[in-house]
Amino acid sequence: MNQKPVLIGLYIVLFLFVVNMSYFYHSSSTVISMPVIKSLRDVFQKTEPIQLQWTTIATTKATKRPLTGMWTVNAIGRLGNLMGEYATLYALAKLNGHEAYILPEMHAQLSKIFKIRLPAIHPDVLKSIPWRNYGLHDWMSPEYNNIQGEYVRLTGYPCSFTFYHHIKDEILKEFTFHDYVKKESNDYLANIIGDRKNVTFVGVHVRRGDYVYVMPNTWKGVIADKGYLQKAMDYFRNKYENPLFVVTSNGMDWCKENINNSLGDVHFAGDGKEGSPGRDFALLAHCNHTIMTIGTFGIWVGYLVGGETIYLSNYTLPDSPFLRLFKYEAAFLPEWIGIPADLSPLLKKDNK
Repeated sequence: MNQKPVLIGLYIVLFLFVVNMSYFYHSSSTVISMPVIKSLRDVFQKTEPIQLQWTTIATTKATKRPLTGMWTVNAIGRLGNLMGEYATLYALAKLNGHEAYILPEMHAQLSKIFKIRLPAIHPDVLKSIPWRNYGLHDWMSPEYNNIQGEYVRLTGYPCSFTFYHHIKDEILKEFTFHDYVKKESNDYLANIIGDRKNVTFVGVHVRRGDYVYVMPNTWKGVIADKGYLQKAMDYFRNKYENPLFVVTSNGMDWCKENINNSLGDVHFAGDGKEGSPGRDFALLAHCNHTIMTIGTFGIWVGYLVGGETIYLSNYTLPDSPFLRLFKYEAAFLPEWIGIPADLSPLLKKDNK
């Protein structure tokens, strides 16, 4: 029997097998990597795109290995700060391949309104671990892809979407409201509709309080004024048939004096006190769109709502020390609509 045709046939089969496996490998790699890079360019077109591309790719790889150690984050600031710290811990711990735990005081505040899933550290465990403190600035940087240490405590006031936007669905799931909070907010909105039809709810958060003094005197900046709020509200009035503006603020008296309600489409909600931020936050987050002024509270409202968000932009002088700690392009999503602030009060102050 001639073995030559048999050997030739085996060689052909082996060759086709190798070619097919090579094609499968390279095509699989393309399917995995190219959409990641493309989507990243779309999302972070204004926030250091090259660096952030590698961040997301590294995150995809990190989720495939077992999580180890114990990472946590400081619990400082109010509701918006705590949400930013939680989301950043969630994302960076996952990126670096470690388990995430939160401090008891963070759990006590966030678990009141959200179905958060990260476990809280028992105080005895907290004081027994030799933590490595690792300071963060308020935007994602390449070095955060490879933070060393099994027991790391992240510090700072991180709130930028550049830390966690690549896993947005997971973050939104962490900040799912308790059912009773949803019901309370929806019932409230239903009660204020009255005889209106086809209402579009626009949540308006006006941050005042200590910012009235801190922004001009410390940061060479301003807060939202009457003109900004008028422009923002007119945008929705021109776009939607029956907008209803739901206003919350820690300066409600100022709001009632400076927000035009001649059309009867403004509802002032809450008592204007800072003792119940969770209730105000939930109410705004159940609206369709958002008008924010400044601060992490308003940023998170817009992020959770997911509709159109209008924000106050360029609200500091170019030489403001605030800009060493804060980047506009890392705080506000590219699709959000910025209305520049009126800086004339600061310019007059400088001239004097």
